[in-house]
Amino acid sequence: MESQKNFSRSFSFEFFPPKTAEGREKLETVLAELGALHPDYFSVTFGAGGSTQQGTYETVLAIRDAGFEAAPHLSCIGSTREGIRAILHQYLDAGIRRIVALRGDMPSGMHEAGEFRHANELVAFIREETGDRFHIEVAAYPEFHPQAPNAIADIDFFMNKVRAGANGAITQYFYNVDAYLRFIEACEARGLDVPVVPGIMPITNYVRLARFSDACGAEIPRWLRKRLEAFGDDMDSITAFGIDVVTALCERLLAEGAPGLHFYTMNRTEPTRTIWRNLGLPK
Repeated sequence: MESQKNFSRSFSFEFFPPKTAEGREKLETVLAELGALHPDYFSVTFGAGGSTQQGTYETVLAIRDAGFEAAPHLSCIGSTREGIRAILHQYLDAGIRRIVALRGDMPSGMHEAGEFRHANELVAFIREETGDRFHIEVAAYPEFHPQAPNAIADIDFFMNKVRAGANGAITQYFYNVDAYLRFIEACEARGLDVPVVPGIMPITNYVRLARFSDACGAEIPRWLRKRLEAFGDDMDSITAFGIDVVTALCERLLAEGAPGLHFYTMNRTEPTRTIWRNLGLPK
């Protein structure tokens, strides 16, 4: 973890683009409430194959207009070089200077990845097109990407993104701190020289979390699954217990030297704000 202790800490929140007028109004409120915590930036997700491209762009502009730094996600699966080039310049013209560059998931029915097969190719293309005008974040998987052939290959894939020009990384969420620590150590052995910020998923709905975790390869430790299952449909108890668990997770990560935290808010103020306050943030 020595490499991570050299970086200034970054705290950020993630949104997804709302699809309805009601969702946009709700997100405006959440943005104001979480913005009061003074995060370094807000990231905005980008659907498979660019399915939410316009929504991402509109949400990014709303964040910018509210006076905050925005970081749009950019997915290369199903994209063309010309299409990515146009999006990059659209963001540059809008004053956006931070990008989260991802491979993205293959949309249903799509059999070819497109002109980019891997995220490192997207990172390299952004650098070729725009030089250092963007700060580029990429994804990291402490418990390894579900499609990776093995752990060593997954770490190699991650380091390829760093060497292609990434400035930093955000991890998939996890509940096992040791997985993150060992991932960092393995990357340091390969010359890691960028911050890898842990992704934090608050726990509010066990059924939904279990379904999503099974799909994306994030492990919910057995002890945690059993405790959450025992609450049944008692959502208040799940949320209260989840806040305690995630607060303790964040406390240990910061104590070990993690260079910040990135919260997957699911477009909600709570419990992210409660965890933030439990930790004594802002920095």
